[in-house]
Amino acid sequence: MTDTIAPAPPVAVPHLVDGTASPADGTARLAGPALDHQVHTAARALRTLGVRPGDRVLVQGDNSVDYVVTLLALMHLDTSLVPLDHRLPVPDAAAAADQSRAGWQVTADPAAALPGLPAHRVLTYPLQAADTPPPPGDDAVDLSAWFHRGDALVLWSSGTTGRPKGVVKPGAAVLDNSLRTIEAMGFRPDDVMAPLLPFSHQYGLSVILLWWLSRCTLLVTPYQRLDAAVGQAAAHGATVVDAAPSTYHSLLGVLRRRPEARAALGRVRIWGVGGAPLPAPLAESFHAALGRPLLDGYGLTELGNVALATPEVPHGCGRPLPGLQLRVTRPDGTVADPGELGAIEVRSPGLMAGYLLEDGALAPVDRDAWYPTADLGSVDTDGIVRVVGRHQAVHRLGFTLYPESLERRAEACGRPVKVLAVPDQRRGSALHFVVADPGGEAPLTWRRRLAPHLAEFEQPNAVHVVDDFPLTPNGKTDTRALRSQLGLAPGPLPGSGG
Repeated sequence: MTDTIAPAPPVAVPHLVDGTASPADGTARLAGPALDHQVHTAARALRTLGVRPGDRVLVQGDNSVDYVVTLLALMHLDTSLVPLDHRLPVPDAAAAADQSRAGWQVTADPAAALPGLPAHRVLTYPLQAADTPPPPGDDAVDLSAWFHRGDALVLWSSGTTGRPKGVVKPGAAVLDNSLRTIEAMGFRPDDVMAPLLPFSHQYGLSVILLWWLSRCTLLVTPYQRLDAAVGQAAAHGATVVDAAPSTYHSLLGVLRRRPEARAALGRVRIWGVGGAPLPAPLAESFHAALGRPLLDGYGLTELGNVALATPEVPHGCGRPLPGLQLRVTRPDGTVADPGELGAIEVRSPGLMAGYLLEDGALAPVDRDAWYPTADLGSVDTDGIVRVVGRHQAVHRLGFTLYPESLERRAEACGRPVKVLAVPDQRRGSALHFVVADPGGEAPLTWRRRLAPHLAEFEQPNAVHVVDDFPLTPNGKTDTRALRSQLGLAPGPLPGSGG
């Protein structure tokens, strides 16, 4: 008898697909040696122009295959990356470049050159290698040095309630969090990821890394043209979609206009949502429309993903990632009981190195200590994490209230709600409830609908109705813009107690 040994299965390679091209266009897909070659070509061009390992590089551009290739090339070169939204006003981008001490800008738009950087340090992609012939064969793209870099990423907090902070992330923390996320979500090489997110923000960037490490397919969708993006996701057989709640609101509108798209999206097994709290009415409407749940997640720029709902455990924000520790504490520091609201604290290998100070220096954090997230939430007896929102209490008529906790309950009225606290000398705080209602029903109507879901001492001082909430570029409600729109004074500072 002769024993035979089956050949080892081929090692999966990541596929990068241009979702702005026709699905039948063979040039729209890069994989294996072809993808490696494109990345090496960009890396050689960057090296020729003077970019070296350890250089800090500010990267700006909208989602595209060229953006992903450029990002991988900079990682391959072991640079410190500062991704910024390409729509950021020039003064804000220049301030970020100055504070992060970026020595280079790599951008898709030559007109977006930042003041303060020499012209030869502003590079436009896609980058072409010099005329010198490439080596006979490119090795596989190697990100291992970048994953060992202490300042692999400098990200910026959302800034929805205050000035954005520069967050320095070690490559090891980014890698660890990505691998734990892959384990929790069960991503596999036959997945087709179709994110409807900007790659320049924490959420979108994490999808790029999850794609690369799970060796699956990344579809670069025209996410700002949702009709086209949905069509591309369906045509390419998307199995994983990630988006902010505001995008899912719009997606439901697309499906109402194009009901045939529901069946075409039938292969999607993971509808991930994050970047902002998930309103209960949206979750219910989505499940009714597509028969699958929106899988909510909880994470922070400082920590990466913390807890994720999965197809097997689709409740709340799911359980903490494998190996992470999460606890909820009372104001006196004791651990809360199951289901009791309190302050969320986390221990994670994915924790940042620290914040950037104004002079560009690092203010380190104790990576072995419990990290106070400033979020309010609970953990039930099954370990399911539920996050209410920022742990910012305000005092009103002798009661301590949490505006984002009120929002979650107020959304039982059937529409998204924001609660804005305004300082009031007599009451401590006045509560302005803002309802997003494109139908424009009267504030008094919404006041009546809100009343049954709130205690007497929680009732609004005023109700405002708007068509939609203003959003930041990454899909979060822009609270400062909303206050300005309504002519409301700035709210209490975090921790001020109103």
